[in-house]
Order: sequence, then structure tokens, then C-alpha cells
Amino acid sequence: MTVVPALRIATNDDVAVVTQTVAAGDAVLGVAVLDPIPSGHKLALRDLAAGEPVRKYGQVIGQASRFIPAGAHVHSHNLMVGGRPHTPSPSRPVGLVAPVARPCPGKATFEGYRRADGQVGTRNVIGIIASVNCAATAVRRIARKFERDLPGSIDAVAPFTHSSGCGMAKSGDGFEVLERTLAGYARHPNFGGVLMLGLGCEVAQIDELLDRHGLSAGPRLRRLTIQDAGGTAAAIDQGTAIVQELIEEAAADRRQTRPVSDLVLGLQCGGSDSWSGVTANPALGVATDLLIAAGGSAYLSETPEIYGAEHLLMARAADPTVIRALQDRIAWWESYAARNGASLDNNPSPGNKAGGLTTIFEKSLGAIAKAGSSPLADVLLYGEPRRAHGLSFMDSPGYDPCSATGQIASGANVLAFTTGRGSVFGSQPAPCLKLASNAALARGMADDIDIDCSPILDGMSLEDVGALIYQRILSTASGEPTRSEIIGVGDFEFVPWQLGAWM
Repeated sequence: MTVVPALRIATNDDVAVVTQTVAAGDAVLGVAVLDPIPSGHKLALRDLAAGEPVRKYGQVIGQASRFIPAGAHVHSHNLMVGGRPHTPSPSRPVGLVAPVARPCPGKATFEGYRRADGQVGTRNVIGIIASVNCAATAVRRIARKFERDLPGSIDAVAPFTHSSGCGMAKSGDGFEVLERTLAGYARHPNFGGVLMLGLGCEVAQIDELLDRHGLSAGPRLRRLTIQDAGGTAAAIDQGTAIVQELIEEAAADRRQTRPVSDLVLGLQCGGSDSWSGVTANPALGVATDLLIAAGGSAYLSETPEIYGAEHLLMARAADPTVIRALQDRIAWWESYAARNGASLDNNPSPGNKAGGLTTIFEKSLGAIAKAGSSPLADVLLYGEPRRAHGLSFMDSPGYDPCSATGQIASGANVLAFTTGRGSVFGSQPAPCLKLASNAALARGMADDIDIDCSPILDGMSLEDVGALIYQRILSTASGEPTRSEIIGVGDFEFVPWQLGAWM
């Protein structure tokens, strides 16, 4: 019999995660293995009756769909969603869970661009934003003219196009989400200048959008429509001249030392595997706590990927209104999924399941670890501007590019993105650090990965890896390029959430 290591995360867990592929007859934590189990998958540590809750992370990840004997492989064939815990009532006083005290390592400043409105950017990008899909080609043609020979203080000229902006009602969720997103990008501090380009007759009118969101056109925020310009070719020529003026204006911008309180970190995960919730996500959670302790802010998002773990966030809510707001978003998503003939347990992807994750509860419990232990200060709608320092939850789909787009629209000026299977996401204008959950991924996709969190499995502490991530966040905010920036990923990852009827 071969003795193979495995990880039992919490003392009351019913399953362990095997750290390498095991065969029938191997012994794991004193249990005889009954089935071949791939690395990263779950092993039953005791007999589990049909319908019995199954625990990992010390929390329920589902119910046994049939009898599971000790030593069996626990996965989609015998584990289903069920046993969802009760959530706190907003009518009761909130017993706030105290954050884990973590001493802040090293400096608590970074080098950023202070903008006229007081916001601080981590990049100096010129943005060309389409108000409607009809302007997409013109936007990209203008940006293409500035792919080379930019002044050293200008990081990029980036196009932002989408498939909406017309054929929709001029009110309601779909229109409001699009406007919040476009306005959030127009005011984003990582832009040294912005040109908003429309067709002219679309539903999403630029002047109305700016007025509704308290924005004014000026030297750093310019607007143009193709119809007013005299057609596509004329708009490209005029837009090119405007962008050149924006470059000349922003080229004088210089970084200055700023406190960490000016940083807003977007927390993302994609292509998760079973190690994501053990290494990369909790290590990023340590870094998030350090950032917030130093005065910074962070956004957790992807509402379908906190489902089944939201009770842990609610236990950290700053007041009952935050609990109620989060419950409202969960209820909206349950209704949204149901009326579209889906279930929130449809969220785990084939890649997630191949990597050892089974139910949405299991995925969610690992995903919320990115948010550390700090109090939950607020709940925001998609793309809604931040109202409080500290940790906020921003409602969004679990689709990574769409969720990240909303976080940037809400003001995130740097992102940290964990992955276990190998996501290749990058973003403009906010730099995105990629964190690998396992060594094989870090080696196999080295050009996409900034930090390898797998040493945690070899004995390195979460605190030490989290401190490294925190310092890397500061150096990235100060201008150090991420892997996705080096290879040029991010121009096509602008994906506003599309809601409502198209007509």
C-alpha cells in the first residue's frame, strides 16, 4: 500500500483534497482509497449517507446524492447542491466578525497620477470609448494609428468598443447599466485623456450621458459623433487629431508619491481549480486585508460565485442595510436564473470540474477567500461608483471580462486575478496581476502568470505569500508592467453587462 499525502482543510471536513493522483488501494490519511482519484479532487474521509451534508473548508459544499463510502471519489456523480445554510436576518443586530490582525509589511505608498478631480491613477492611458457599436470600427481605426512611438509617459492609446448602445429602451436596467459603465470609464483616473465617439442618432447619447453622471467635456474629455464629423473617414481624421491633442496634454503628467488609500483593488478569479481556494485565493485575501488596513479599498464581485457562501460575507457586514442589500442581489440572481431556465449551480464550468470543483457552493467558498477577513462596508450595483473605503461587494455576473469591466467602471485602478486552469485575461486601463494556484500552471503558462502561489503547498505561509502579493500590487500601481501588459492583452476585454430587451 502506498501512502499518499492529502489536505484536510478544516478539522470537521468530511473530505480531503489529494495532492497527487491516487489509485485504488492507496492509503490517504488512514483511509483506504476505493477509486482512482485525480490530483486536486476530493476523497471521502468517512461514510456519508444519501442526503447528508458534506463539508469542506468547515462549510457545507453540498449533499451526498447517494451513499458515499469512506475512500470514495467525491465529485459530480455523488455530490449535489443542497444543505444551503441560513443567512443572517437584517432585522437582527449584526455580530461583526473581527478581521484577522495583520501587520502591514513595508511601505504604505505608491507612485501614481493625481487627477484634477482628486482621483489617482496607476496608469496614464488615452482612451477612445464608443458610445454605440456603430462607432466601433472608427474607434479601432483611430487607436491603430497610435500603436507605436508614444511618449514615454503615455502607457497606451486603448480602444473600448461594445455591441450595444442602440436598439434598446432609453430606461430600465439595460440602459442604466450601460450608462454607468461608459460614465465610469470616462471618469476613470487611469486615463490621462478620453475621446468618446458616437454615431449621433443612437439611444445612448453622449451629451445626455455626461450630464446625467455629472461629467463635463473639457481638455481631457472630448466628444465627437460620426454624423456631425461628416462620415466615417472624416470622423477618423478628426478623432485622430483629437487623440494627438490628448497625448500632448497628458504627456506632461508625472507620477507622485501617494498613500495606499488612493488604491482600489478589483478582486477576480477565473479558470478556478480546487487549489484556488487553498493557495491563490486565501493568499490574495491576506494581501487584501493588508491593503485595507493601510487605508485602501477593494471590490469583491461575481454574485453567482458567492452563492452558498454569502452567509460568511453577511456575518462581516458593517450594518443591517448591507446584509439586506446583499440578500436582495442574491434573490435577484435566483429569479434571473429561474426565468431563463437555469440554475446558479450551472456556474461551475467544465474546466472547474476537471480541476476538482463540484458544486457552486464549493466554488463560492473558495472564491470569497480573495476578500480576506475585513468588514463588508457596502454593496454596489454593477459599475456604481464607490461610496466607502474598505471592502465593497459589486454585483456582477461570474463571467470574468464582464465582471472586471464593472469593477473598472466602479473605479478599480488595479486588478488581481487568480487562476488554477489558466485564464489569459488582461485589462485596460487598469493593470491586472495574474496569480497561479499551482506550480504546473505557473510553469506551463509562464508568460501569463505574475505570481506563483503554489509554494503554500510546500510549507510557505499564507501570510508570507500574501505579503509578497501586497508588495507586488504596490509596485504594479507604481508602473511595473504586468505579464498581460507585456504581451499586449487587454484591448478586447471591455465587456459591459447586457441586460434588458433589444428591439
